[in-house]
Amino acid sequence: MKKSFAGICISIFIASCTQAPEPEPSINQTELNTTVFFGGPILTMVGDQANYAEAIVVKNDKIDFIGSKADALSQAGMDFSSIDLEGRTLMPGFIDGHAHFANFGAQAIGVQLLPPPDAGAKDVATIISLLQEWNTPANRELTGWIFGTGFDDSVITEKRFLTKHDLDQVTTEFPVMITHISGHFAVVNSKGLELLGIDADTPNPEGGIIRREPDSLEPNGVLEELAAIQHMLKAISPTNEASFLQFFEAGQEMALSFGYTTAHEGRAMSNHEFLANMAEQNRLKLDVVSYIDYLFVDQYMDSKWNSKEYINGYKIGGMKITLDGSPQGRTAWRTMPYLLPPDGADEGYLGYPSIPNDQDVIDIYEKAFVNNWQILTHANGDAAMDQMIRALGTLQEKYGNDDRRFVLIHGQYIREDQLDAFKSLDVITSLFPLHTFYWGDWHSEIIGAELAQKISPVRTALNKGLNITLHTDAPVALPNLMRVVWTAVSRTSRSGKVIGEQEKLTPYEALQAITIWSAYQHFEEDRKGSLEVGKLADLVILDANPIDIPIDSIKDVQVVQTFKAGNLVYSRN
Repeated sequence: MKKSFAGICISIFIASCTQAPEPEPSINQTELNTTVFFGGPILTMVGDQANYAEAIVVKNDKIDFIGSKADALSQAGMDFSSIDLEGRTLMPGFIDGHAHFANFGAQAIGVQLLPPPDAGAKDVATIISLLQEWNTPANRELTGWIFGTGFDDSVITEKRFLTKHDLDQVTTEFPVMITHISGHFAVVNSKGLELLGIDADTPNPEGGIIRREPDSLEPNGVLEELAAIQHMLKAISPTNEASFLQFFEAGQEMALSFGYTTAHEGRAMSNHEFLANMAEQNRLKLDVVSYIDYLFVDQYMDSKWNSKEYINGYKIGGMKITLDGSPQGRTAWRTMPYLLPPDGADEGYLGYPSIPNDQDVIDIYEKAFVNNWQILTHANGDAAMDQMIRALGTLQEKYGNDDRRFVLIHGQYIREDQLDAFKSLDVITSLFPLHTFYWGDWHSEIIGAELAQKISPVRTALNKGLNITLHTDAPVALPNLMRVVWTAVSRTSRSGKVIGEQEKLTPYEALQAITIWSAYQHFEEDRKGSLEVGKLADLVILDANPIDIPIDSIKDVQVVQTFKAGNLVYSRN
């Protein structure tokens, strides 16, 4: 089997910090180990309906009491800190079902190439201008490249990929790379192609494509899937210790600002060593759980980090395998042709697999079954999910399924019969309804309006009894879980169309999917995900209650403060 680097999501968004300052909750802070929270809605996330408490008591790192304010003050004793929420909402800290935490730093530092409304990269000329502005000696020193992330060919005015000819307008002296919003494509300039050793004689790797000039083998600068992924790391990875620390701190602060108390590194390769090093230095302010790419399991799974318990906030949770590519990038592997094939593809194009041979997939999965590792599987197209079902079914007959909690990641083009199969295989489905806003209109063009109504079918999955979670896939999208909740509830596209009315969740269900249900996915429901006595005091204070505001306002809810194990780790001011 050929080695591949498919599916790591490195496409980048940058958080804006230009909002007006939000007044902080009133804190009577002393150097004590007991804190009482009161004065606003306290959403416990216990049960199938919203339940509230008047007050909670946090002692050291855990929740010590939940109930009335009078009883909480009595329980707290003589010496305690108090936090008056002043009408704001307190709830459990957020747990993203899937993201790439190790790349948050690049999201916070690189060139912002998102189209409106997230940023201003609305056309090719603007992208070129933004890259030119970022081209300074200090910025180039960070990674050795000029890099920008998050461009979206489906939204910019020209509705096309940039090529080396566009990026050569930025510079021909230094290498330039931009990554696609999906994280599955990169575009480099002529200098970048030279440094990567890609020319007319370079063959396409299995599971990837080097796009060429018309009627020529000369590369045009666009790299797809396995032709791109390994090179992305070179362009966005810091080159020295100071830069590594700068990237890490920027990424961690971004996560905390969006209410993360447990972050997810959904495809760790050599960046596992970076995260482990940060843990050894005790720099983590939140928990981070990594899933090791299948090509690296022999290197990293036999280590102290592969543990049920966190070590200084870090652990390995299992293995990751990627079976296909990006639906909006049209590399997801389907059983039906795309209506609008990508550049250079023939009519009848289905996308393509990352690992074409079923037996290779079975062999990879079997290592996880034998070692009792949790498996996360990236699959977007229905053909990729058919392959996943075939492989898991074969091995479950042989080894059984004793609470393994395998997870489907994304499942954008999942069929209803496949939901039934995943139910029988006891697979958790972590779905991605952010697509309904960012690419709902685009899906209607590339697969048809009727099928587009069925992307990210969270309601159908829930009604069939599957365990579900939601995710940002950040930095493919901003790590903004309030926007995830909004898209799951609203399912409104950029143009204002509703994409799958029948698939909407309630606000409370969507919040469950980023708290208690996600804690279950990570085998941590006994310590995280809800406000209950004895659980960790992982808390977030919001400026509004997502359950009690108009649906369209949910996306604008902001995190005011984040607490990890009782400690204040982020404050908006």
